[in-house]
Amino acid sequence: MPGESIDQDETLPVRSPAGSRDEPELEEAFDRIVAEGRDRLGRPLLPLAATGLLGGVDVAVGVLAYLVVEHETGQPLLASAAFTIGFIALLLARSELFTENFLVPVTALASGRGTWLRLLRLWLVTLVANLAGGFVMAGMIVVALPALRETAAANGLHYATLGISWRSLLLAVLAGAVITLMTRMQHSTDDMGVKIVAAVAMSFLLVAAQLFHSVLDSIIMFAGLLSGSAHYTWGGWAVALAWSSLGNILGGVGLVTSIRLLRVSHRVEEAHDDAREEADDEAT
Repeated sequence: MPGESIDQDETLPVRSPAGSRDEPELEEAFDRIVAEGRDRLGRPLLPLAATGLLGGVDVAVGVLAYLVVEHETGQPLLASAAFTIGFIALLLARSELFTENFLVPVTALASGRGTWLRLLRLWLVTLVANLAGGFVMAGMIVVALPALRETAAANGLHYATLGISWRSLLLAVLAGAVITLMTRMQHSTDDMGVKIVAAVAMSFLLVAAQLFHSVLDSIIMFAGLLSGSAHYTWGGWAVALAWSSLGNILGGVGLVTSIRLLRVSHRVEEAHDDAREEADDEAT
């Protein structure tokens, strides 16, 4: 009615700050990641090595699918779709890649639930075990399926000759970012179907774009080298491994994990304070 005052508190809904509805989900995912990261950092050596070894085997199954499809069809994009079986196996078998250990253990470390020494141990053992498992599988592939040798050598040559440049570094940074984003997507839900979608989408992008991934590309290079048809050397592989590993860490930790931590910085501080109090209680 004209002349009547309107109480805005009674007639207008109060809006929550933008993004506030996402906070409980973000904090729940954060707590889940910290708990898993603490377990990974504290994992005994033998289970850690076994998990990494199986991770290399699982990815090598994807490499096998890639090589078969590319050899038979000559279609790299179709072969990239076939490769995703390796990351589905990685997810369902609960094995791990070196590059999957950026978001989860680093978040636990930032929350006071681990040490740098434990993190370096996790990275080193997982990487070596991934490479060992991939090496054995690559050898079996080229011996059992000699028709794939030329295809393996041609694919390995691409990665072995990327060299040390801004382009190859950025390809490695993108690879680290893609896998770490996949990890974050999978930890945001308990729905296995959604996790599989993330595994398929991100692994397809990784291979189709020929990003520079330390473990995946090493397995392809192993197959080429062991085939006897490669036009590159073990020294070329070693350089590619070192350079791609650096870029993967920069992409996974620097580009994705650090920004994610900033988004939940208050929870990181709270978790770190809780860890400090627990340590003080144990000391007394």
